[in-house]
Amino acid sequence: MKKIIVVLITIISLISCNNKNTQNMDSKNTELVKQYFDHFNNHDWKKMSEMYIPTAEFKDPSLGNGIVKQTRAEIVKKYSELNQIFPDLSDKVIQVYPSGENHVIVEFVSSGTAADDSTFELPICTIFTIENGLITKDFTYYDNFEEQE
Repeated sequence: MKKIIVVLITIISLISCNNKNTQNMDSKNTELVKQYFDHFNNHDWKKMSEMYIPTAEFKDPSLGNGIVKQTRAEIVKKYSELNQIFPDLSDKVIQVYPSGENHVIVEFVSSGTAADDSTFELPICTIFTIENGLITKDFTYYDNFEEQE
């Protein structure tokens, strides 16, 4: 009977420790993603790019089909150019969903105003893969269908 109780306590302890590790990782990854959006909204493209590994994988309709690898310098260039078109570019985070040890899903709305006063508001969902405190994959989904007249 003593052996059974010891085994049960050991199993419960291991499960409890594993759950705490997952919760800690979720919290760290969620904080990292919040910092990412702070850098985005401050237009600090260099700091934002440094949150990625040196060459990360992207799925983004603006980059074409499939997975595209981007360096930190390419990330800075892409967002700097976008920021030139939309000086007030910003993202409003709607919800952050931690998912497993190294994924965070973020639902947000991106918006901005161009020099000709045209505006955009685009709902977006991004799945970040985070390993060792850096983003390794950024898979972004949005409707990029352009209305035709």
